[in-house]
Amino acid sequence: MRTVKLLISFDGCNYCGWQRQNNQITIQGAIEEQLARICNEPVVLHGAGRTDAGVHAYGMVAHFHTGSRVSCYNLLSGLNSLLHTTIRILAVDDVPESFHARKSAMGKQYWYFFSRADVLVATRVPVVAHFPKLVHLDRMHQCLPLLLGTHDFSSFEAVGSRDLALTSGRGAERTLTDVHIEPSDPRFPDEFKLVLHGDGFLRKMVRNIAGTLFEVGLGRMTIADFSQVMQARNRQGAGPTAPACGLFLNHVEYRLE
Repeated sequence: MRTVKLLISFDGCNYCGWQRQNNQITIQGAIEEQLARICNEPVVLHGAGRTDAGVHAYGMVAHFHTGSRVSCYNLLSGLNSLLHTTIRILAVDDVPESFHARKSAMGKQYWYFFSRADVLVATRVPVVAHFPKLVHLDRMHQCLPLLLGTHDFSSFEAVGSRDLALTSGRGAERTLTDVHIEPSDPRFPDEFKLVLHGDGFLRKMVRNIAGTLFEVGLGRMTIADFSQVMQARNRQGAGPTAPACGLFLNHVEYRLE
């Protein structure tokens, strides 16, 4: 048996997220179907995480085990010839049996694209969240240092993110090592990118952080309110979940990199 690692990019607009679901079109399901054809055996794909419906990826990582001898090159070319162009396999590599796309990951980086332009360029509509009344970008910047470091991020955790009955593990505690907002593209001066890099993320954590930051940018919350939301460790006080369209999984980090 081999362990094979895939580096995957995808446009999530027309998919019901990463995870395989009955009677739904998902990223995992689509790739598994074509891998089974190429390898001539059932294949179970293990991803580095589960992205929601409508979320995109530049660098999702997944692995699978197979008895097939099909070369990495032929797996790469075969998958890209069979999959819809909204899913592209960027690299295929044989890796040690101990490798696990999720458990071996040391960190992840997410990008969240948003614009405060009056009107979005048509090609950006599917991949950028639109907030034309976002006038207080400076206040959003001032909130970002509050997110750095190790915190309990319960306030930004979606229901069902984890088993709350478990007493072991790290609970809702995560460490963010980089959080910043930067211009996205010089062609679109009102478009920005929220960057978050950390050792792990709770379900919808990035979108809930973004949604709460947008409340500050819209003048509906103050910087002090944002701080209180974090300290409360309660989802009810945070802002709404930001739209899925602006979120990209950019990179998954492993010890061997």
